[in-house]
Amino acid sequence: MDIGAKIRAVRNRKKITIAQMCEATGLSKGFISNVENNNTSPSINTLQTIATYLDVPLPYLLLEKKQHMQVVRKEERTFSTMNQLKIEHISSKGGLSLRSVEFPPGASIGDAHAHEGVECHLVLEGKILAEQGEDSFTLEKGDSFSWNASVPHTVTNIGTERAVVLIAVHSNDKLSDLF
Repeated sequence: MDIGAKIRAVRNRKKITIAQMCEATGLSKGFISNVENNNTSPSINTLQTIATYLDVPLPYLLLEKKQHMQVVRKEERTFSTMNQLKIEHISSKGGLSLRSVEFPPGASIGDAHAHEGVECHLVLEGKILAEQGEDSFTLEKGDSFSWNASVPHTVTNIGTERAVVLIAVHSNDKLSDLF
């Protein structure tokens, strides 16, 4: 972990000098310099003091690099297809993924699709039929719905124009990444 670099980055981003930080936290310049250069490991109590002063949650300072914010630029997104659907993989992290799915008229995710996790949908364009068990709803632009994805479900474009649905899926099951 590079806690010192995180502290320095937050301090610099907030335009705080080491002298200001010393005055507010009661820590010496030498100590803060050693912490920022990873020459010493502060106690949890000291880290909490620093985090409080910098107005960041203590856990942020303890995150590993791979746990930090992930950015996917529009031009870096990947696409796949399934059953005539065009799927744009917008972002994913820690079992949560966000996809934009384009349904041509009459297209569907398939017969009784099911996988581990939960899904939330937002209809961006068109008219769809969402079915799960005994539930069946017609939804249009601006409507949203969610469900437990382990119960078989299907989404079908019942309109005459394409439908676009933004889908957030949370699952620990890597097989759900196939959709």
